[in-house]
Amino acid sequence: METFESLLPTLATEAKSYGSDDLERSCWLAVHRHTHGVLPSEYDIREIPEDLYLKLLAYCREINIQ
Repeated sequence: METFESLLPTLATEAKSYGSDDLERSCWLAVHRHTHGVLPSEYDIREIPEDLYLKLLAYCREINIQ
């Protein structure tokens, strides 16, 4: 089983690829796709692992992903 820390570089690259100025949204999208296998559709209310989302957001800020 992969640890969160081993997923962060891959998810950060994915979040950056969305090209959004909203880092929080990009991280949410990356974690949603990782968790559910697809990007969310409009009004998608499925939950994501908040701890993974927060770790990814902190990681992206740490390495200066915009």
